[in-house]
Amino acid sequence: MTLSEMVFLPYGRQQIEDDDIAAVVDVLRSEFLTTGPALAAFEAALCRATAARHAVACTNGTAALHLAALAFGLGPGDIAVVPSVTFLSTANAVRLTGAEVVFADCDPDSGLMEAQHFTEALARAEGPVKAVFPVHMAGQCGDLEAIRDVADRHGIAVIDDAAHAIGSRYRLRDGETSPIGDGRLCRMTTFSFHPVKTIAMGEGGAVTTNDDALAARLRHLRSHGMTRDFAEMSQNDMAYDDEGRQNPWYYEMPEVGLNYRVTDIQCALGHSQLKKLDRFVARRRALAARYDSQLEGLSPLLQPLAQSQHCKAAWHLYAILIDFNAAGISRAAFMNRLKEDGIGTQVHYIPVHRQPYYQRRYGETALPGSERYYARTLSLPLFAGMADEDVDRVVAALKRHLGV
Repeated sequence: MTLSEMVFLPYGRQQIEDDDIAAVVDVLRSEFLTTGPALAAFEAALCRATAARHAVACTNGTAALHLAALAFGLGPGDIAVVPSVTFLSTANAVRLTGAEVVFADCDPDSGLMEAQHFTEALARAEGPVKAVFPVHMAGQCGDLEAIRDVADRHGIAVIDDAAHAIGSRYRLRDGETSPIGDGRLCRMTTFSFHPVKTIAMGEGGAVTTNDDALAARLRHLRSHGMTRDFAEMSQNDMAYDDEGRQNPWYYEMPEVGLNYRVTDIQCALGHSQLKKLDRFVARRRALAARYDSQLEGLSPLLQPLAQSQHCKAAWHLYAILIDFNAAGISRAAFMNRLKEDGIGTQVHYIPVHRQPYYQRRYGETALPGSERYYARTLSLPLFAGMADEDVDRVVAALKRHLGV
């Protein structure tokens, strides 16, 4: 088989099976296309998967972050710490509330914000910080207990961005592991179910929490901020008929919200996919281990991400670090050569503090760990539908183009 005849390997891809399609078709034939029983079933399944008391599903991962920030009460005059190595949405969700962002650095070999980076960001903040948003890059988390300790000392809430980490488990100091999103160390956890993630909904997101009041606010804010619960209303005359009975159509909006509702079509797909979470995670781990074993001995020219000792990752990405200067090739040229071989790659991510909007707002920020991580990172194909031979093919191409 020639290279041109090979199937193209994207860096990520959903795995949709017949039962997923059947679940969606069942909804299309049902009475409810949105805000119906499939939503409740998906949220209950997500609670079981994460061991959280509440799960509030929404339109996408960005909406989940925005809802979490709003529900916690971030707004003008507040400050939140966000790692620079993340997707735009983590920082943008803070700004959409009117709050300001202080960017934190990361470990140059893992891309993770650790407690020392959080502490350094606090020292640069021009006022009290209200929240911190750790990001679980590639499916790994840093030392969440250490980050929580720093946060507690300063009265800061931890809201973790687990867009990459459904199925990952964090490790406590006593050796116990627990699902990311269980709410033991964080006030809220946000998830994304974009097609390249471990669980796909087309587009979709969710927030988990153990806080009953936060869960209620998340649900209100997801649907325009309105309520039909008479116990929460102002009890004005419009709520009642002439005989003092509650008007069944009546609703109130005690605060401004958004339309971040997710459809039952998406939730049916997400629920069906969640039933396969363990299988998908196990396959991703096996593929990552195969990459690890085949890339041994290529350091320092090429090395996998440093593996966190504080979690058991459900790998969303398989990222490697390449010294492109030592290799004598630019990253763009290297990616194009792999593309010619039918292998897709991606860069996760351009540090957010380098984006024009944030540079105009906050000026230049020196974050050397983030810069070093960004200069070397490259995400290779990783998805549950890959065969072992696909890993072998990618590794062979890497070695050929690096001349090793």
